[in-house]
Order: sequence, then structure tokens, then C-alpha cells
Amino acid sequence: MLIKTPLALPCGIVIPNRLAKGAMTEGLADPSGRPTPELDRLYGVWADGGAGLLITGNVQIDGDHLERPGNVIVDRAPDAATKAALAQWAKAGTRAGNQLWMQISHAGRQTQATVNPHPKAPSAVKLGLPGGQFGEPVPLEEAEILDLIGRFAACAKAAQDAGFGGVQIHAAHGYLLSQFLSPRSNQRTDRWGGSLENRARFLMETVRAVREAVGPQFGISVKLNSADFQRGGFAFEESLTVARWLEEAGIDLLEVSGGSYEQPAMMDMEGLDPFERPDVPASTAAREAYFVDFAKAMKASLTRMPLMVTGGFRSRAAMQHALETGAADLIGIGRPLCGAPDACRNLLEDRADLPRFEATLRLLPPALRWLEKFDTVRTIAGFGVQMWYYAQIDAIGRTGTPEPRKSVFASLLQVQNHAKAWMKARRAL
Repeated sequence: MLIKTPLALPCGIVIPNRLAKGAMTEGLADPSGRPTPELDRLYGVWADGGAGLLITGNVQIDGDHLERPGNVIVDRAPDAATKAALAQWAKAGTRAGNQLWMQISHAGRQTQATVNPHPKAPSAVKLGLPGGQFGEPVPLEEAEILDLIGRFAACAKAAQDAGFGGVQIHAAHGYLLSQFLSPRSNQRTDRWGGSLENRARFLMETVRAVREAVGPQFGISVKLNSADFQRGGFAFEESLTVARWLEEAGIDLLEVSGGSYEQPAMMDMEGLDPFERPDVPASTAAREAYFVDFAKAMKASLTRMPLMVTGGFRSRAAMQHALETGAADLIGIGRPLCGAPDACRNLLEDRADLPRFEATLRLLPPALRWLEKFDTVRTIAGFGVQMWYYAQIDAIGRTGTPEPRKSVFASLLQVQNHAKAWMKARRAL
């Protein structure tokens, strides 16, 4: 069975099977941004769970631009305590002989206003979401961009020194590097905006700096949107060109994804804007997985760079089909591992399907679900369900096991209260 076959990457690393835990935000760092014993416990459980590769959630290169309260932060040369905590995290997360890679990121304008009311971004284009959760962004100066490139490289070096096998540079889902790629959010007229070459410059310079910092035998992945699925956003044809540039730059693994907070395709949700789907031929595997069509189209024009596809896979048959048809070299699995952390091992032992928690999770009770016909309510309800997965991750970190009976509403309250307490503690440092 192909999912059991090792995958050799260009850098020389061998992933022991074709299953990967996709990056999911954990929220388990301490208020200084250091990894905690809860993170160690979580990744130890996931390592035992069978996936050949684990990719962490967002590790932020700027403590003022968090994806959420509780992110790990490596925004400067780590002190002795941070080095020790990173090394312990790496040890726990590789204890089953698997690979552990650190996802490194900057949230840009998708930083919550409670973290930073005026986050830095390519341009002063505010996130188009209701509720005032995100503030007015401030355009980055060129010197700040160059500083951030150096921070990405320094964070990657810290990961290497700690014992991680690689890093994933997050250039998808509407975070900072993705914002630069999109003409909708990047309206600059200098060398960092305008043409695709200019909009991709931040990403390509980051890849170059990271490779220079870590050398040829350390894994470098990029997570890239296949498309933003928004009118005027990053288009599939542009993504295909950037993928070719990344292959030429010598990255070891490209993860194909899509969407942003405004259009959350990565969560199988539609945002408030009209959904713009690129004209890409449909395939059988795409009936289950969101981004297989795009990966297959990319694969046809790439020669050596392996592709990872995450999002929607629930059956072993669909995974096998994607691997056999060349749509993917590595299958990413995310939300099922929150409620069933041993799901990858079960697949490798010939279980046919992953749990489908999404089929039953709802924020609103049945009597109120008619409200979901309103766009804003539907969006809030969808993000509310996401909090259930956050609560499961928290439970595994604290106790080693999930709490699948926890309600979506209770999960939402738990995550909100944790975020408030964490931010209060961080401000007190």
C-alpha cells in the first residue's frame, strides 16, 4: 500500500510513510512564547500516532504579530531557557522515529486587534471581516521587510539547532507572505508589489535566506495557496508560476492549500465574498479532498519537487488514489487528529476511514440553525466549530487524550477565556 512507502526528499531526508500531520495552531506556549510541557505531551502523542511527518502550528517570527494568543514565538536569538524548551519539544515530537518540522510564520494584517490594533502588512488594506476583530494595517517599510527576512532565517536556524528536521515557510491562508502575493492586499508600487515577480520577492528572498542559514541537508517546505478564491486575489496561474520558482530555488516540499480568513477554503467554508473557483479540470480524488485538482495540475509542470496536499481527506481509498495518480506525494491530515490522535496509525493498519467529526459539530442548536442563512451568522458558526478542534488540542496537551464530548459552545468559551488570560499574562511580563 502506497501510504506505507517512504518518501525521499531532495535534501536527503526520508519520511517513513506518506502521511503527514498538517499544521494546526496549538495555543499552548507560555506567555513569553516558549514551548511548554503541554506542547511536548501533545507532540509526543501525535508522534506515537503514526504520521511520518509532523508539522507544527504557526511559530511566529514577530511577537507583535501573532496568529492567536498562545503561539510559540522565536523573534530573536533564543536564550538558554528557550533553547532548552525548543529542544525538548523537538525530542518529544520525534520520539517515534518520525520527522518534526516547524512552521514559521508572520500573521500580518490577520493579527487580532487584541494583540496589535495596527499590524504591519504590505499595504493599508483592512481585512474584510465584520466585528472589529482586526485593526487598520500599516504598510511595511523596506527596512522592516529586510529585517523580517532575517528573522525567518534566524527562526529556521533556531529550529535546526533544537533538533527539528526542517521548517515550513507559511505563505498561504492570508498570512503576511500570502498577503504580499495577492494583488488584492498588496497594492505597493515599489519592488515588493505590482508584478508577480515583485509580489513574490518577499517569499523568494525568505527561501534564499533560510537555505543560506540552514544548509543543504535541512528540510525546507513552503505552504502555498493554490488560489485565494477571491476576485482580484492570488490566482491559480500565478500560484503555478511561483511553484516553478520555488522548485528552481531548491525547496524540498511544497504543500498546496488555499483560502484566507476572508475566504476560508482551507476549512471547507465559504466567506462573505463571492467564491471564485479557478478553471482547473476536476478529478475523481477531488470529490473528497479540497485541493487535489490544483496539486495535480501543478504536478504536471514540475519535475522533482514533492507535493503535499492537506484538506478534506477522510478515506484511505481517496488517499491511495491521490498518491497513485500523482496528484500528491504526501497526504496531509489535520482536524481528524484533534479528536483521534492515533488515526494515522489506524490507517497504516488498514482502517478504511478517518473520523468525520465535522459531520456532527454545530455551534447553534437545531432550533436556531435557520439563522445560518445569514452570511455573518454562518461565518461565526463556522469559526465557532473550529474552536472545538482547538479545545481538543488543548485537552491532549494537558492530559494526553481528547475530550470529544465537549460541546462547540463550551469549547468556544474555553478558547476565548484562555486567550484573554494569556494576553493579560503576556502584557504583565
